[in-house]
Amino acid sequence: MKITAGKAEGFIKNPPQGVRCILVYGPDQGLVFERAKALAHYVLDDINDPFNSMVMQAADLKADPARLGDEAAAMSLSGGQRLIRIQDAADGLSAAFKSYLSDPIGDAMIVLEGGDLGPRSTLRKLFESDKALAAALPCYGDEGRNLSDVIREVLQKHGLTADRDAMGYLLNHLGSDRQVSRGELEKLAIYMGDETTVTMVHAAACIGDSGAFSLDNVTMAAANGDHARLETALLRCFDEGNQPIVILRMLARHFHRLHLAKGHMGKGLNIDQAMAKLRPPIIFKQAPDFKKQLGTWDINRLSMALDVLTQAEMDCKVTGNPPETVCSRALMRIAQAARARRR
Repeated sequence: MKITAGKAEGFIKNPPQGVRCILVYGPDQGLVFERAKALAHYVLDDINDPFNSMVMQAADLKADPARLGDEAAAMSLSGGQRLIRIQDAADGLSAAFKSYLSDPIGDAMIVLEGGDLGPRSTLRKLFESDKALAAALPCYGDEGRNLSDVIREVLQKHGLTADRDAMGYLLNHLGSDRQVSRGELEKLAIYMGDETTVTMVHAAACIGDSGAFSLDNVTMAAANGDHARLETALLRCFDEGNQPIVILRMLARHFHRLHLAKGHMGKGLNIDQAMAKLRPPIIFKQAPDFKKQLGTWDINRLSMALDVLTQAEMDCKVTGNPPETVCSRALMRIAQAARARRR
């Protein structure tokens, strides 16, 4: 069965009766790990119990597909349901699970942790199409309300709250990976010491050294049409280990916000009023650039830029071309469009 992103949390808390195989997949590997762990705890309190739980690598199962049925049929030595976790799941496991789902044995719960499996993935299709025993659970980067909830949850655990500007900054600089976001927030909590209210100064000082500053530079340089600054910032981003798809999504998020602000302006609001309606709010340091970009980009060009970014992400996944090259070409094309508009 296919689980939508909006129903994921409810599914994790109470998986439907009879579901025995759950594929947890997506680009947010931190969220994949977190949700797979939550599903494991639904079956066992102690997920490291050697009598009831085991972890398998996908490569080992691919080399010996019959092992899946053997492990699923094995009896628990201490009673209760067994748990099988399979890491690095990909399409190489499709044949083994097609065979297993056609004739399941045992009552073990099998949780697979996969990567960013696209719509054409045979493993994903297999789990989505099965209506009784299997389910596919997507894990996409945190945005909007989900990310706000994560931020508040971690800060409240440490007795902290964030003011409006700090929350806006955190929402703009976290979210691509759940584990990374939690790690950055834990670091922020330690940085706060005895203070209890996170301000913009605290957030920028602590979160800004994680590569977000370079990502901001890339975003603003591309949207402003500054080729020289973009080239330098992009090289720094890659050197810091930022993945091309993360960069493309960061820029896409920025252009979505420009598009939304343009929509407000089309309904009669002026630039300042349109910017004030955006949530999370525009960071004050970026406001002058954002206002200039609203004057540079019209709705049609913004739509074109979003199409370019969407296509570039797809090309990173399926063409076999170096993702860094695909990303760089897309961003340079956007920067060129911004320059052309200003002439």
